[in-house]
Amino acid sequence: MIRRRRRLSLTNYSKRIALLKSGMPRLIVRKSNRILTMQIVRYEPSGDIIIASANSNALKKFGWEPRVNIPTAYLTGMLLARSSAKLNVGELVLDIGLYRPISSTVIFAAAKGAQDGGLKLRGSFEVDEKRISGAHIASYAKSLEGEAFKKQFAYTSVDPKSIEEAFASAKAKIMVVG
Repeated sequence: MIRRRRRLSLTNYSKRIALLKSGMPRLIVRKSNRILTMQIVRYEPSGDIIIASANSNALKKFGWEPRVNIPTAYLTGMLLARSSAKLNVGELVLDIGLYRPISSTVIFAAAKGAQDGGLKLRGSFEVDEKRISGAHIASYAKSLEGEAFKKQFAYTSVDPKSIEEAFASAKAKIMVVG
């Protein structure tokens, strides 16, 4: 008999049990089309306990417009790490759920941000520094002209051509948190 959450493609129980057997708290990264959510969770037999959490919408306070992209994921991971610095959670294991483990994606950029922010994660997460700062977005924005530029970047208040400066500013403000 297949469990309901597995049948609905919500939980991979074999991966979950393997993560729980480690005995370490998990860094959970989940994304939707508009929001990236990160949580530090400890397992208890009565249910998971959330130790700390961060949401990409919290980046508005730091002058960064939240989108689900690599720079936003990195900053969200850094924000979680900085805001949970005093909690002393120890070493964490990354829980990516049903996402495929492909390097240089939003999920691993979030993990890299958490690691650079001070959390101890098992494993290493390689993401290109230029992609983290948004250089790929800036070069794409510079290649577009006129109506194509307006259509692609209609819903952003930050100038995508200067996204690297906005990223550096937001990162500096987040580093003061904690």
